[in-house]
Formats: sequence, structure tokens, C-alpha cells
Amino acid sequence: MKAGSGDTGLRLRVVFGPGGRMMGPGKAELLERIGRTGSIAAAGREMGMSYKRAWQLVEVMNAMFREPVVTSSRGGAKGGGAQVTEAGEALLEAYRGLEAATRRAGGGHLDRMEAMLAPPEEE
Repeated sequence: MKAGSGDTGLRLRVVFGPGGRMMGPGKAELLERIGRTGSIAAAGREMGMSYKRAWQLVEVMNAMFREPVVTSSRGGAKGGGAQVTEAGEALLEAYRGLEAATRRAGGGHLDRMEAMLAPPEEE
């Protein structure tokens, strides 16, 4: 089976040295959804995540990088909203590029590992 053609895949988490600073699939998905919805709350809801948790992840990412990856404005006459910044777009592009390169480089290894799996048990 070709890598990525079944249920086998990779979930890439980048750990930036000691201190627990990480970028992974959840934060990347949150950024993508914020970019699409224009809302941290809506992006979190789509992911089944609480508003508080979505905001916490945005705050962590904004503190982790030199420039904010998301900007937001409070509600008012025009309502609030959120935008992924240029830095956030660059981060997302770099992360997704690293994922793609990892899949290409690891495809044969995934195929070998998948071939070693026992058949799933039937219920």
C-alpha cells in the first residue's frame, strides 16, 4: 500500500528546543480555519474545541514567534474578528511544506511498517 493511500499517515510535531515550544497539526489546522472563517471562536467550534482553548493556542503561538501569527479585534458595531498575519501565513506554509517533504521522504518506511501490521480484529 502506498503511503497516505490508506489510514496510515504521519502527524508531525516540531519541538523548538527545551521549554515546550511546539508547532503541530492542531495549531496548523487552527490557523487554517481562522484564516478561512475570520474568527477564533468559529475555528475552534469547527474543531470541537472550546473558545477558551482556541484563544489559549493563539496566545501561545503569538508569544512563541517574533511576530504575531494572528491578530484580532473585539466586537462592536462591525463585530470582531481575527486574521492570520503574513507571519502566520509564512509559518503555515513552512509547516505544510515540512509535512509534504516528510511524507515524500518517509513513504517507503511507512509502506514497510504498514506491511508488518497484523490484520485488524473484527468486532
